Amino acid sequence: MTTGFDRRNGELRCDGLSLVDLAREFGTPLYVYSWPKIDEGYHRFDAAFASVPHLVCYAAKANSNLAILKRLAGLGAGADVVSGGELRACLESGFPAERIVFSGVGKTDEELHAGVAAGILAFNAESEREIERIGEAARALGRTARVALRVNPDIDARSHPYISTGLKRNKFGVDIARARAIFEKAKGIRAVTMTGVQAHIGSQILEAAPLVETARALSALAHELSGVGFQIETVDIGGGICIGAQRPTPESYAEEVLRAIDGVPGRLLVEPGRAIVGPAGALLTRVLGVKREREKIFVIVDAAMNDLLRPALYEALHPIERVLPDGGDRITADVVGPICETADCFLQDAELTRPEEGDLVAILDAGAYGFAMASNYNFRSRPAEVLVENGSARPIRRRETYEDLVRLEGP
Repeated sequence: MTTGFDRRNGELRCDGLSLVDLAREFGTPLYVYSWPKIDEGYHRFDAAFASVPHLVCYAAKANSNLAILKRLAGLGAGADVVSGGELRACLESGFPAERIVFSGVGKTDEELHAGVAAGILAFNAESEREIERIGEAARALGRTARVALRVNPDIDARSHPYISTGLKRNKFGVDIARARAIFEKAKGIRAVTMTGVQAHIGSQILEAAPLVETARALSALAHELSGVGFQIETVDIGGGICIGAQRPTPESYAEEVLRAIDGVPGRLLVEPGRAIVGPAGALLTRVLGVKREREKIFVIVDAAMNDLLRPALYEALHPIERVLPDGGDRITADVVGPICETADCFLQDAELTRPEEGDLVAILDAGAYGFAMASNYNFRSRPAEVLVENGSARPIRRRETYEDLVRLEGP
């Protein structure tokens, strides 16, 4: 059975539900998520690595709506968090602390204390000083903290430079060549146990080769550390698989990784986020008008860059489709929002059936880093979110009001 977004009788729907009806009930712009598609995405990764001890740690930053977090926790997923807020959200959504890893290049003292107090599976430490700070937090709480070292293998993810994190010029991790010396030094830090290694080289990676190369480098490091007496419990190969027609599948990715690591010590951790939730979401928006100027056509919609930042931030490409059955003239147009920024453009030179004022269009593959990166720029309210599950849709976040936007402001 097909899950997610497909056409039935020519009309784009979500798991059989009419997007026209959802827009009528909840308004636009509107984020629509398919729970069956998210469920399928998680289970594909979990099954793909079933031949080895493993944990799929969902990258919560991709989409941290509590309804989605709760359901993923219920499936047995782990979580990769990057802030104290995400840590609390995941704990309160039902993720056991022993299934949570804490990443991020700049953790505050408060965040370190929160992670230690919760008893998380591991901090992915980004520097020698961070390991010392984790030890300080652990000693203050009378605990012992588990730490994995994030290494930088200087591998090109071959994606957009803003989401590349594994090159030596990037701010993330430590030189992989220094890992053994850092482990040795950490022996002298009380209240810290070094339990693993981790790397994450970037996002929207179009081919498996860089990811496999990273896994191979981590495996060699884990074997080296294990060979000199360190108890390596986790080898975390990160995430980063792109979405879209040309993406590596979870199955092909896992097959290549498992062939490359060949018996890694400890448990394998993998951190997919976008690959699980990205294809399961769409931003539904209404056409405000169609404008022609100097042989250029602009389709102006009521969603804007504050609702979906990815195209403006790093030129991300999202398919855009008219919701109602295609018919009539085909045009080439820029699909743009109402904000006074040239960057407020969702897709340039899009090929689509000429829409009419009031028509609905869906910006697809928007389940990850859509609402999560949304803002109130131009004093705009963020969209509502609905989850399609068991044949019906329910709101999982209401649309913001003006009163919501000003509630925290002073006189």
